[in-house]
Amino acid sequence: MYYVDPHIHMVSRTTDDYETLAKMGCVAMSEPAFWAGYDRGSVDGFRDYFEQLTAFEPRRARDYGIQHFTWLCINAKEAENVALSREVIAMIPEFLDRPGVLGIGEIGLNKNTRNEAIVFLEHLDLAMKTDEQILIHTPHLEDKYQGTRMILDMLTGDRRIDRSRVLIDHVEEHTVEQVLDEGFWAGMTLYPVSKCTPARAVDMVELYGSERLLVNSAGDWGPSKPTAVPDFILEMRRRGHSERAIRRVVYDNPIEFFSQSRGFVFDPPDAVELVEN
Repeated sequence: MYYVDPHIHMVSRTTDDYETLAKMGCVAMSEPAFWAGYDRGSVDGFRDYFEQLTAFEPRRARDYGIQHFTWLCINAKEAENVALSREVIAMIPEFLDRPGVLGIGEIGLNKNTRNEAIVFLEHLDLAMKTDEQILIHTPHLEDKYQGTRMILDMLTGDRRIDRSRVLIDHVEEHTVEQVLDEGFWAGMTLYPVSKCTPARAVDMVELYGSERLLVNSAGDWGPSKPTAVPDFILEMRRRGHSERAIRRVVYDNPIEFFSQSRGFVFDPPDAVELVEN
C-alpha cells in the first residue's frame, strides 16, 4: 500500500532510510523544522537550515521516487530566546514561496513557558498574514495535557484561524478528543519509547473514527522508527480493517490536509487504486 508520512525529520536520517521507505510504499513526506539537538546561535544558522530543508532534502528524496515537502519555523525548544526567535520569524518569508513549502511548523510548546507562548503567537500571526497552513507540536509526557489546552486556547482565541488548516500533532488518548472536537486535524506519532504505539493509534481510530486523523513516524536523530507507519498499517490489517479504511488514514487524509497549501503540488503514483472492500 502506498502511504504518506506527514511528519518525519529526514535531515537526521541516512540515505538508506530513503531507500527503505520507498521500498515500503512511502510516496511522499513532509518535514517540519525542528530542534537540531542543540540551540542554534544566530539567524544565519536557521537560514542555512531552511536552505537544506527546501533545496537539498527534496533532491535526496527524489532520487528514491519520494516527494518531499517542508514546514518552516523556530522550534519551541529554542523559543526561550525571544530576540532570536523574532529574527527567525522575520526571515521565514524569504522561503515561503519555494516549491514544496507547506506552511509554518512545527511550532508549539515544550515546557509551557511564557516565552514559548509569545513566540507561538508570533508564528500564528505570521501564518495569518501570509495565508499559510500550520503544524503544531504538543509537549511530551506530563506537560502534554496542559500544553495542549494552552495551545487550543491560543488558537481558538484568534478569529482569523481556519481550524481546518491546522494540524495539532503528537496527540494521545487524553488529548485527541479535545483537538478533534475543536475542529482541528490531529496527528498520532508512533515512537518506540514515548508518544503512541501502533496499537494505541489504532485504538484511537476505532474510538474516534478516521476523519481528520493522521499517523506519522516523526523519525529523527533520537529513538524513533522511520518505518512506523507501515507498522500501523499492519496493525490495522491484523484487526480486520479494510484496505479502504487504512488508506484513508495513511494516504487520503494527508493528501486532503496538505492540498489546502499552495505549496503542495503532488504527483500521485500511477498505480494508486481505490479498494472497494
